[in-house]
Amino acid sequence: MNRPATSPFAPGPLILGAMILVAALTRVVPHPWNVSPVEAMALFGGAYFASRSLAVVIPLVAMLLSDVILAGMHGGAYWSYFGSTSFVLVYACIALSTLMAFGMRGKVNGARVLGYSLAGSVMFFLVSNFSAWVGSSMYPQNAAGLMLAYAAGIPFFKGTLFGTLFYSALLFGGFELLRRRVPALRAQTV
Repeated sequence: MNRPATSPFAPGPLILGAMILVAALTRVVPHPWNVSPVEAMALFGGAYFASRSLAVVIPLVAMLLSDVILAGMHGGAYWSYFGSTSFVLVYACIALSTLMAFGMRGKVNGARVLGYSLAGSVMFFLVSNFSAWVGSSMYPQNAAGLMLAYAAGIPFFKGTLFGTLFYSALLFGGFELLRRRVPALRAQTV
């Protein structure tokens, strides 16, 4: 039985989902600080899933699965992350990055992937460091405290940027190579 291309059980969505899941699971192996696939997964899903709902849900579910595994590995302190302001804002940022990547649909190329990766990394830096500040006892809850939180996050930004660029190259480049070999994946979105 042939399924429509937009079915989550068609080969395209399954392959995209599998690629995003594998990328998410790299978060549980040792890696340099902030060198992770988080933004790349969101951008990749937004650029290629024909279903806008799958484009948003799949990266979030993959991220949640990797967070649950990390919580199981690291215990107590990590479990407290779930439901926190940081958790909500980081996941909202991932969803926003996916929505932003809808602008790449049908127009994916190296320059756009680079531009969106840079924009996504900056947005993640701004949101994640804002979430570290808001309601925190580490920083004064004023403009000066917010600037301190952003300053403290600068050393981690290079990891975020490198991770986003690296995983974007793997996901987008790998999918492009796969599309050349698998005719069912050649549509602009799958």
